[in-house]
Amino acid sequence: MKHTKMLISGVRVSVNADSEMILNKAKDKMKRAGINTSTLHFRLYKKSVDARKREDIRFECTVLAESAKPAEAFSEAALKRADARIFEEPELEIPRGNDCLNAPPLVVGMGPAGLFAALLLARNGYAPILIDRGGSVEERVHDVARFRQNGVLNSECNVQFGAGGAGTFSDGKLITRINDPRCGFVLQTLVEFGAPEDVLIKAKPHIGTDILRTVVSNLLHEIERLGGHVIYHCRMDDINELPDGTLAVKTSLGKMHCGALILAPGHSARDTYHRLIEKNFAIEAKPISVGVRVEHLQADIDSALYGKFAGHPNLGPAEYSLSDTRTSRGIYTFCMCPGGEVVAAASEHEHLVVNGMSYHSRSNPNANAAVAVSIGCADLKPINGSLALGAIAFQRKLERAAFVAGGSDYCAPVMTIGDFLSGAKGTQPTRILPSYRDGKVRTSDFETVFPGFVIEALQYGLRSFGQKLKGYDAPDAILTAAETRTSAPLRILRNAETMTAIGHDRIYPCGEGAGYAGGITSAAVDGLRSALGLMARFAPND
Repeated sequence: MKHTKMLISGVRVSVNADSEMILNKAKDKMKRAGINTSTLHFRLYKKSVDARKREDIRFECTVLAESAKPAEAFSEAALKRADARIFEEPELEIPRGNDCLNAPPLVVGMGPAGLFAALLLARNGYAPILIDRGGSVEERVHDVARFRQNGVLNSECNVQFGAGGAGTFSDGKLITRINDPRCGFVLQTLVEFGAPEDVLIKAKPHIGTDILRTVVSNLLHEIERLGGHVIYHCRMDDINELPDGTLAVKTSLGKMHCGALILAPGHSARDTYHRLIEKNFAIEAKPISVGVRVEHLQADIDSALYGKFAGHPNLGPAEYSLSDTRTSRGIYTFCMCPGGEVVAAASEHEHLVVNGMSYHSRSNPNANAAVAVSIGCADLKPINGSLALGAIAFQRKLERAAFVAGGSDYCAPVMTIGDFLSGAKGTQPTRILPSYRDGKVRTSDFETVFPGFVIEALQYGLRSFGQKLKGYDAPDAILTAAETRTSAPLRILRNAETMTAIGHDRIYPCGEGAGYAGGITSAAVDGLRSALGLMARFAPND
C-alpha cells in the first residue's frame, strides 16, 4: 500500500539544535494539532539558515512525516493547524516513442546537461555516444594544475572543457531558481553517485569540486556500464543532415553517424557557436554579465553576517547574495564561494578569465564571488550582421585586455577596492592575499580592461553592497579581472514542445551553452528534458 507523506513547515530551532531536536519539535506541532504521531516516521526534509537577526540566528526547517495510513485518515483542519500538507514526491515519467532512430543518439558535451541526458538514455536502452572535446576528470585535473603552476594552457582541456564541464572546477553549487519537479531526481542521482546526502536537505546545497570530480567519473562509468560509449578529445566541428533524416557529424576524430543529436556544448564553445551561425541555425543574442571576482577574508564575512555566532560549528562559512537594481543597469553578486579560491578559467590562448571554486570543506581563508554588471543587447555591436557574434566579441575583447593588463603571461590583473573606488593605483595586497594561481597576479588599472560604463557600475555596486553588508567595500579587499563567462551569450532557439532546434527536427540544443540554464541543477534538468523529448519520439535502436 502506498504510504502517505506530509511536509511540516515552519519548524524553527536555535543554531544549537541537532537533528533529533528538530524532529521532536515537528512531532510536537503534530501532537498539538491533534494528530497521533505514534505510527509516524519523521525525517528532516529541508534546512536553511535564517540570519536576518544576527543576535538570534535560527534554522528554518521542513520535516517529512510518513504514515502507512491513507491520506484520508488525516483531516485537512488538523494538518493546517500543524502547518502541514499532504505531499507526493514526483516521479520521472518516461515516454515511449515509436519512430526509428536508424543509428545511436549522439550527445555532444559532458557538462551537467549532456551527462544527465546520456545517463537517462543509457538507462532506457538507447546506448548513446557521449563525446567531449576535453579529457577525462583525471586528465583535466592534470592540465588545470599545469596551467595554474606554469601558465601552460591546453585550449582543448581546461576549466571549461572536459568531463563534467565548467562545474567540475567550481563550488559544485546546486542552488537553482527553477521550480521543476525533476530537480529532485537530479539531486537524488548525484547522491547515488557520491555526492553528500546533505545536498537533499540543505536549502543552499553544494558538493565541492573535490567530491564533484568523483561524482562525474562515477556517472560516466555508469553510462558505459549501461551500454553507452564515452569518447574524450572528440570535438564536434560540423553537422550535416542526411536525406534519410539522420545526421553525419564531423568531429576531430572523424565522421560519426547518429540518429539524433543532443547538443550540450557549454557556454565557452565559441567555435561551435560560429559554425551554427554559419549554418543559419535560429540563434539570438541574449543579455550577459561581466565583472570581477572580489575576495574578502571568510572570517570577515562570517562576522558581518553571523555576529557573535560567527564560527559556530552548526553554521559553517557564511554565504551572501547581493544585488542593486535601482539604476538602469543591474549589478549583482554571483557564484559566491565561501572558503574558496579564484580560478584561472581561460580556454583561449592569450585571453584571461577568472571564476570561483571551493572544495567541500570550504576551509580556505578567503571568500570570493563574482561582482557582475548586466550587459544588454543594446550594448553590443553586430559582427557580420549577427548580434550573437557581437556578444562573443564583447567577451573576448575584455578577456584579451585582462591578459595584457596582467602582463601577457596569464598573471591576473588585480586592484584593491580602495584603489578602485578612489582612482588610485598600485596598492599591493597585504591583509587579504589573492588566491588566483597561488598569488600570480599584478596590480593594474581596470580602466584598461573594462569600458567606462562597466567601471562606473562596479564602483556604484561595491559602494551599495558596502551599505548592505558591513565591510564589503573594505579598502584592502581584492578585485581580480575579468569575469566574463557568467552565462552563454546566445540562445539556440528550439521548439518548446519537441525540444528540437527550429528547422532541425533531430537536433536537441540544451543546457547552459544553448542558453536554457544557469548552473549545475538547471542544466542537468534541461538535459533530462531534451532526452525525454527524444524518447517521446524515438524508440531505442535495436
